[in-house]
Amino acid sequence: MTGSIDEALVDPVGLIVRLVATVEHGLDAARIHEVVVDVAGGRAKRRRLARILSDCPQVLTTGGPPVAWSVGQLLRGLRAAGATSIAAPRCGECGRPLTYMISRRGYLLCSRCRDTAQTCAACGDQRRVSTRDRHGQPRCEQCPDDQGDPMVLLAEAVTVISPGLDPADVRAALGRATVRPAGQRRLAWAIVNQPSLLTGAGSDAPTPAVLRFIDELLAAGASNIARPSCPHCGRTVALSKLLDGQRICRTCFAHHRAVPCAGCGAVREPATRDADGRPLCPNCLSNDPINLEDCRGCGRRRRVAARTADGPWCDHCRPRTAATCGICGICGRSTLCEISAATGEPWCDRCQSWWARCSGCHTIASIRGGTRKAPLCAKCLNPDPGFWERCPVCKTTWQTSAHRPCHRCTLAQRADEVFAGPDGFVRYELAPLHAALIGIDRPVTAVAWLSRPVVTGLLKEIAADQRAVTHDVLDELAAGKTLDHLRAVLVAGGMLPDRDERLVKLERWTARIVASRGDHDERAMLHRYAVWHHLRRLRQRVGAGRATHLQMAKVRSHITAAVNFLDWLASRSLTLTTCTQPDLDQWKAREDLSYRDQTGHFIRWATKNRLAKGLTFGAERWQGPVGPHDSEGRWDDARRLLHDATLTTADRVAGLLLLFYAQRLSTISALTVDQVSEANGRVAIRLGTAPTVLPEPLAALVLDLIATRRPFTVIGHTDQTPWLFPGQRPGQHVSAARLGQRLINVGIQPGQARSTALFALAEEVPAAILARMLGIHIQVAVQWQKASAGDWAAYAADVSRRVPENR
Repeated sequence: MTGSIDEALVDPVGLIVRLVATVEHGLDAARIHEVVVDVAGGRAKRRRLARILSDCPQVLTTGGPPVAWSVGQLLRGLRAAGATSIAAPRCGECGRPLTYMISRRGYLLCSRCRDTAQTCAACGDQRRVSTRDRHGQPRCEQCPDDQGDPMVLLAEAVTVISPGLDPADVRAALGRATVRPAGQRRLAWAIVNQPSLLTGAGSDAPTPAVLRFIDELLAAGASNIARPSCPHCGRTVALSKLLDGQRICRTCFAHHRAVPCAGCGAVREPATRDADGRPLCPNCLSNDPINLEDCRGCGRRRRVAARTADGPWCDHCRPRTAATCGICGICGRSTLCEISAATGEPWCDRCQSWWARCSGCHTIASIRGGTRKAPLCAKCLNPDPGFWERCPVCKTTWQTSAHRPCHRCTLAQRADEVFAGPDGFVRYELAPLHAALIGIDRPVTAVAWLSRPVVTGLLKEIAADQRAVTHDVLDELAAGKTLDHLRAVLVAGGMLPDRDERLVKLERWTARIVASRGDHDERAMLHRYAVWHHLRRLRQRVGAGRATHLQMAKVRSHITAAVNFLDWLASRSLTLTTCTQPDLDQWKAREDLSYRDQTGHFIRWATKNRLAKGLTFGAERWQGPVGPHDSEGRWDDARRLLHDATLTTADRVAGLLLLFYAQRLSTISALTVDQVSEANGRVAIRLGTAPTVLPEPLAALVLDLIATRRPFTVIGHTDQTPWLFPGQRPGQHVSAARLGQRLINVGIQPGQARSTALFALAEEVPAAILARMLGIHIQVAVQWQKASAGDWAAYAADVSRRVPENR
């Protein structure tokens, strides 16, 4: 039974089709599926029907009794489709097959069992009710109401209020408002008894047909007829709900029924109740994993945003009507849009989730109108408080709907779920992270981050630990991108001290490699080479900065080369001490040779430190750049970056610094705003020891990048960043690999472009100035000058002969 119930929740249609197919062999599964989808309706009705059939499958062949309305619809639908083994629905009282269905007391009844005898208001006998009089009392067939024809009296009452209306139009409006004669008489008597229902008191109507009748009269051109307003809010809208004997609007009815949701805490009208009877709001109901379905568009199991005849659709893939497609009123893109309830203009999905600094009040908020250059929040777009709804939780956030909490309240609720302990309180050590998270400028970003199961699982694991959050505690957790991102968040927010994560990972990797050596002498030698030679030199070179990816890769390759060579020696029962030059030459002759230059470095280091004897391994000097230099292509790329406004400013500036000043990608990515200065109308950037004045329009592009760069949202930190090229990880710059990929995407090959630029600069600028301007080593500058055949031997004498300008 448990399996059937679970299947009824997960795949109700499939369960119904399978149960029907076991007893009906005249219809194939596809035809049965069509009937079930057509009859079963929405998700709740399908699950209810699946549970009924799984509990009592014999109802398909017996027809009951008793049977619910949904079962009767399914039985009649299958029989209409040609089923021969499916029984017709039966009356829940007498068991007769039903030709048409009437539902009373929760199951189907025939007309004879439904029409029970009542006391006639005129004769007092127990008889079948034929009609009801103007006071709603039952009358038998022999005692009709003789107080006048209600249809005639209705026409007279309406024409008194609206003299210009023809009685035929009144009868036609009555026929459109309600079809059944009993309903027409009930409506007529209600208006005859209380004509004020037509002039504004429609909220007191005893039947909803009165409201439909008012609409039909107005459509027919009646005068002096007024639509009723909601007695609670005073708005003239559809009054679809009944509360305390009055017709009220749907919104007021929802406010009346609103209670705190057991899932998210939002005060909303419950959509359902859980197994313990606690209320759940529509959002929690839709987000329940059991209610997720496979999207018809992307195939992923997601929340259902719309249903069509083809199946369920998620919010991203849901079909949109042609009326909502066009040019977004905020960003101007021609894409799929919806009509904004705030402006009445189309706006795209990207603008609907856009948070930015409002151009009116200068606060970071959800953007509701304006343009990309001048965005506006809700208050600045329309300052009328009556136009907006309020968040049902905080009562302060202005939004177009009061049915769901704002992003900040949703973030606070989810953060409490993650960080709160068994007692419902946030531990003292986690209070700074909790406060920083709920105080983020863009809560929509944090809500999306917390919605990932990997993130919530990691945070709950940290919350369960009773120790303070430190680097050592985080190091004990499973490594991954989520942990790295969280660590960056904590460091950027000042909750953890900064440290070089690349260097830490390299140190741990080196320690594992060294510890894996079984021989004590090899382990000691490898420790000297890896830790005291490479890591020590790397720390000295990095200083107070950070190690780059290329520096890490270089150290790892050298250590890996040493390990591979030691393994090769061990496979031949040799050690580095017993290895001879013929053995080394035999290694050099291998076809699968790898890390040749790195292994040579290890051999030379071992020989120098007297760990090996009689081994020589020549080093190759750099003989100049390899590959063609396309100077014309370099200038073509530079002109394109200078004038192509379709490219992003960050890509244009990075590419021009590469093409004009031959900067490494690691250097460009780590540039800060402090390295750019503006004085006397000139913009300079410090790439080496001396600042370099930037020409126009590159100078304007750099200033524009400083003003418009958008850092990744940092929890517990301002949205300011020192980096000229902010990265996706909070508080860090873009990686050199990512920047290189972006340049490749715009048609620039970083390696060839830098080589060409450096070759051209070495021809025109002396090595000393080149090293000082570009920040490269003087020996590198000299080597490039020689490679480019640049001759600056007479440069010093030429400078000495210059006449100073102030003489």
